Amino acid sequence: MSENEKVFGELPASLVEEALSKSQTVAQTLLDSFQNIRQQKGKWRTELLAAELLGKDADLPYVSTPTTAGVDGACGVERLLANDFVVAAAVAVEGLAPPSNIYHWPEPRHLSFLETETHEAETGSILRGLMMSFELQIAVNAPHDVVFLDGSITTPIIFFNQSLSKASEAPNLLASQRLFQSIDSALEAFYKIASSTRSDRCWIAVPKYTTKREIGQKMGWPESLDDRGLLTSILEPGEYTKPLDLNQPAQPWHIGFEAAIKACRQNGWVELESKLTTAQGWWEKAQSLVNTTKMVYYRPNAWIPALRIEMGAAVANNKTRLATALHAVKHQCGTPSVMEPYPLYMADRMVKHLPKTIPTFRQVASQIIAESYEGDISEVFFGMHGYRTESGE
Repeated sequence: MSENEKVFGELPASLVEEALSKSQTVAQTLLDSFQNIRQQKGKWRTELLAAELLGKDADLPYVSTPTTAGVDGACGVERLLANDFVVAAAVAVEGLAPPSNIYHWPEPRHLSFLETETHEAETGSILRGLMMSFELQIAVNAPHDVVFLDGSITTPIIFFNQSLSKASEAPNLLASQRLFQSIDSALEAFYKIASSTRSDRCWIAVPKYTTKREIGQKMGWPESLDDRGLLTSILEPGEYTKPLDLNQPAQPWHIGFEAAIKACRQNGWVELESKLTTAQGWWEKAQSLVNTTKMVYYRPNAWIPALRIEMGAAVANNKTRLATALHAVKHQCGTPSVMEPYPLYMADRMVKHLPKTIPTFRQVASQIIAESYEGDISEVFFGMHGYRTESGE
């Protein structure tokens, strides 16, 4: 079977033909956009230079090659007949080691949660918050000069706000209780990452996908063009944009603790209530730091698109620390086949396999149950069967 047959084999022929015909129109639209950027990029580059927003990594202070690590997480829910099989985890991967590497980070370098839960529509939202708490706890303890975080530095705020809201509505879920238990350590870690007061360590967030337009808005460029796509065409290898503040939302950043604290109080969970109250205190300390977070776009090599890099003001405003962050990115982007820092790429590859492994865990559990179950074995089969259509290989 050819590759095209594998891709289109289960689609109606008329749908495939219609989509292919429309692809020509889409291609022409994209071609016009590329032509427009090519014609305008000289003008936009001149504007950046005039605004003193372009810098070269070679002009920054010399720093030795830093040690690095990347942290990423994943979660998944397998919907069974009687309950849900859930998993959340975060892993860390060390970067390509420089010759002067003296660090030793013992295993394990992961945190995980694997349980069965009663059916709940918002379990996925709760797991995302738990996954993020794992990521932050691992990242803050990494014994490396530069630690890469997947996503924006504001992503934890969004995830925690959503997950605490949903967890307060379903406090009896094990995932909710684990989130309440870990949220104080997670937000303490978030505060340390946002402040970055340690001169020997910094944390930088490298989102894969972004539609932010801080530079485009400042320069008055077309709203249809996001910064990363445009700056990939404008920046030369080794160039970066000077640090700018992140765009702030219309409403202040917020994490709602009240409903979760109330749920714990109603259930008599004194320890979990205390942890949530402590977490709220850490968030109040971190909130003002989020508003001072900086971002730069950096194109380390010709084979890498411009990368958006977010970091605390303490890092961005210190040229030596900024040089360390950019040097770490450049050292870990040494091959054209990997379009992000190496440890983030490897961590992402690892955690992407996690949701795919849930059926295997389920099958192992099913076999153990079947060996000991004294009733009709079909009850085990139906109860442990996953009810999602799976694509063929």
